[in-house]
Amino acid sequence: MTTVNQTAPSPATEAPVDAPAVLAEISGMLRTMLDEYGLDDIEITMETRFTEDLELESIDLVTLAGSLEARYGRQVNFAEFVADLELEEIIDLTVGQLVEYVVRCVRAAGER
Repeated sequence: MTTVNQTAPSPATEAPVDAPAVLAEISGMLRTMLDEYGLDDIEITMETRFTEDLELESIDLVTLAGSLEARYGRQVNFAEFVADLELEEIIDLTVGQLVEYVVRCVRAAGER
């Protein structure tokens, strides 16, 4: 009798690894958050800024970090990502920068 060890695929193996798909996923996460504020009609693009355009506060970014980890696994560490940025860079952070970071992390995890 042969036993096959079946494990559920990790979030990274199921996660999209191209920018348009990641943008769509992150946009969905952001829309869920913005819907709570009644701001569901804002267009989210690669150039959209978290602070200036979406008016997100630090607690919102913590929520986003949790959503990212739940979707992509621990290899996408938002806190680690922003820790390497200067304050002005964090204030000007765009959705596109986060998308590029997520794509890099997911691809790197897939190469291991």
